Amino acid sequence: MNTTEFRKAMEKKTYIIANSEMHLHMHQMAQRARKITVQMNNDFRTPDEIRELFSALTGQEIDESFGLFPPFNADYGQNIKVGKNVFINSGCCFQDQGGIEIGDNVLIGQQVVIATINHDFNPSKRANMYPASVKIGNGVWIGAHATILSGVTIGDNAIIAAGAVVTKDVPQNAVVAGVPAKIIKKIEV
Repeated sequence: MNTTEFRKAMEKKTYIIANSEMHLHMHQMAQRARKITVQMNNDFRTPDEIRELFSALTGQEIDESFGLFPPFNADYGQNIKVGKNVFINSGCCFQDQGGIEIGDNVLIGQQVVIATINHDFNPSKRANMYPASVKIGNGVWIGAHATILSGVTIGDNAIIAAGAVVTKDVPQNAVVAGVPAKIIKKIEV
């Protein structure tokens, strides 16, 4: 299995069976991602060097407006798409096998977790997984220590409060907070 085939399977939300070819591909790509993130995280890097390493991690050219404060971790790397003027603060963890799309003008706070995989609820199949992408619209601000779970879409200009656990879609111009996150206010634009 190659990255293109894997991404297509993830777009279709293909069920991942433990120790299958798809699962083994995920583990191989995790090793690749770890090598790149270790380079990014374990020495001082200039913004240009970080952008270059993030480009290598994602397999796409990253806009010069991108900013990231290490450390940063990703489980796959090549299923992250990032728009322009995106800032990712330190300590973030992206479990991106299922796909993460980040729009333009997005701020992601410290130690944010974005997860795109769920394990099977059945204990005898617990090692099997269900992927579902996370989509983050333009102008979104995600506060520190928030967790975004698989299958969630966050609408344009939304704010995710610090520490929120987002389990459902967030409409545009909404502020959500809590565990699980609920709408607490609308932004007037």
